[in-house]
Amino acid sequence: MSHPSVSRTGRTVTGLAAVAACSAGLLAAPAPASAVPDPRHVPGAPRAAAPYPDLAPRPPMGWNNWSYYMCNVNEKVVLDNARALVRSGLARKGYRTVTVDDCWMGRQRGPKGELVPDRAKFPHGMAYLGEQLHRMGLRFGIYEDVGTLTCEKYPGSLGHFREDAALFARWKVDYVKADGCNVPVPQGHTKEQTYRDLYGQMSAALRATGRPITFSVSAPAYFQFDGDSVWHRVIGWSAELGNLWRGGRDVALQQSTPAAKWASIVYNFRYNANLAGLQRPGRWNDPDFLLAGDTGLTRDEMQSQMSLWAMMAAPLISSTDVGALSPAAREVLGNERIIAVDQDELGVQGDIVQQDGSSAVLTKPLKNGDRAIALFNSGDTPRTLSVTAGAAGLPDASAYHLHDLVTGHRRLSDGDIVAPDVPPHGTVLYRVTPE
Repeated sequence: MSHPSVSRTGRTVTGLAAVAACSAGLLAAPAPASAVPDPRHVPGAPRAAAPYPDLAPRPPMGWNNWSYYMCNVNEKVVLDNARALVRSGLARKGYRTVTVDDCWMGRQRGPKGELVPDRAKFPHGMAYLGEQLHRMGLRFGIYEDVGTLTCEKYPGSLGHFREDAALFARWKVDYVKADGCNVPVPQGHTKEQTYRDLYGQMSAALRATGRPITFSVSAPAYFQFDGDSVWHRVIGWSAELGNLWRGGRDVALQQSTPAAKWASIVYNFRYNANLAGLQRPGRWNDPDFLLAGDTGLTRDEMQSQMSLWAMMAAPLISSTDVGALSPAAREVLGNERIIAVDQDELGVQGDIVQQDGSSAVLTKPLKNGDRAIALFNSGDTPRTLSVTAGAAGLPDASAYHLHDLVTGHRRLSDGDIVAPDVPPHGTVLYRVTPE
């Protein structure tokens, strides 16, 4: 079934209502199988034979153009944002992988079947872009698709995995994000078998280059509505083929309404928070981009996304105009106390230990024996939220030192962990140390 205005899982042009109407498996119609290489019979196609190297021991951090700029991406946009990451100090705090998303290439491959950058957008080419990023101390990420076409109908990698991977290595790419929008399912194959085979081919091709390229797999996003058993199985093999994976809908776009942006943050949090058991250190659930800096989001909403993503050990990938960040957005993204929770060496995704219709409490063990505890009010009125020390996974102690990671304030508790008057759409994030 074709969705011409939403060609990518959750890529919203008309707002979150349009997203809600689309399942992750209902994508732009693929070309007839007879018109494209059968993924089972591509001559010389590499096959994944072993787990992908552990190239992301901590959740990746960086910037991607998609949510804010969509196809309005070019060399200047990428380099301006890269310079802003360095100038603002965000790169120093970990935001170092700069990824060019869909629409960077020409509509047709070159005479030798090679991918060709859109010269109007990237007049100096992609190797030059990578050189400039590397000179700034940043990493170079790029986008492709395992199907016949990308989500925005540019050439996909099906039938060209080895050549495309080799080209990316020559360009000194450090990170590849691969969608699965236009994937033909051959007769006699299931959708899952086909996706597993194609992502396996790309995984093997990237490995074969000899260059350490972090691999972001989008396969689970296309199975979110196929039933939990299938979805979770796809996440399982995605963790063998790559370093991180998108699990569901794309977060809302810059042009979306403030209400749609907040709704998409809550939606992505709620599905990803339930996947803690499927993530492990070095292999990360990815609930999509950080929207801090987007028009219409309040400080509390930006802070909630940052805090919740940190609790989930999620990749922290900003998609905004970094050069135009407000002081509040810059403070949210650059909060080193919260970044430390996300990047903690244990690599554990926090668990929901308490929730109702408009609140959730998450707890996450940290390397030094502390616990991070987040108390999230998703409702529209202030609430006092609390959790017992036992329910939060804390050991018995005479008292608990609570460090508010947003305000920096410290206080002592002799029992329950309490967050008084949490504002609407707000989150209080404590680092708790037993006495």
